[in-house]
Amino acid sequence: MRGRRRFPTAARTTARTAVASGAAALLCVGVLSGCTAGGSETEAARRTPTTAPTPSPTPTPTSLWDVSPGSLAAVGDSVTRAFDACAVLADCPEASWATGTDAAVNSLALRLLGPEKAATRSWNLARTGARMAELPEQMAGAAAEKPELVTVMMGANDACRPTPELMTPVADFRFSFETALARLRAGAPKAQVYVSSVPDLKHLWATGRLNPAGLQVWKLGICGSMLADAEDLGPAAERRRTAVRERVVAYNEVLEEVCAEDERCRYDGGAVFGFRFGDGQLSPWDWFHPSRDGQARLAELAYRRITKE
Repeated sequence: MRGRRRFPTAARTTARTAVASGAAALLCVGVLSGCTAGGSETEAARRTPTTAPTPSPTPTPTSLWDVSPGSLAAVGDSVTRAFDACAVLADCPEASWATGTDAAVNSLALRLLGPEKAATRSWNLARTGARMAELPEQMAGAAAEKPELVTVMMGANDACRPTPELMTPVADFRFSFETALARLRAGAPKAQVYVSSVPDLKHLWATGRLNPAGLQVWKLGICGSMLADAEDLGPAAERRRTAVRERVVAYNEVLEEVCAEDERCRYDGGAVFGFRFGDGQLSPWDWFHPSRDGQARLAELAYRRITKE
């Protein structure tokens, strides 16, 4: 065509190569992939792993709980003293779920320490009739023995008053329990604590009221707030019993909450409250306190919780 200048073939090839190289360079800058102006990967990109590194596992915290303590002190009330388990109106500490020596009960001390050490390395500081307000004093006595484990079963007598109005207020119950743990920590800071829930008193009423002999004994004044007029199934009596049960539930909530604040304390998770004591587990003299068999069941529940990894 006339009037148009034509470049030599070599010049045209050089121009096209320059344009392609420039476009490739701009593309590489846009994606920041480290490639060259010609579009290939850099050496650094080829060396980069295509999979993320495996994170190091997080170490599991070391538990402060020892499942095989070498000594034991028990604090609490008549249940830990095995009241009415062997004879009428009498303590029977040899049958205690916590520190007893009776092989038929197979107490917590026997299970953890064996017969020989149980006789010399366990102490029963509970008192029949005790309420939570007495626990700080008992805990101070336990701390003096420097035990590796302290068992606590307290609270039934705070609910078992002549009338519901005389039950220990929940705030007072909490204060006494917190004070008791503080007293223990002052004298035995590394002692472990097993805390039993308060039994379901309404279930004990429902079981014992079916026994005519039990009904007669209860008329002597055992746990009046729950057991008075045991045969009365009217609405007023039912409201009274429900109020007592609700107070027991509130006590157990306190035990669980306060225990959870101490790294060396274990609550039983409501195991004793939930245990369904039958005729065979209740004393034949009062149909209220645990019999030898009932004491054995308490020992088993405690042992399971204490030795759980």
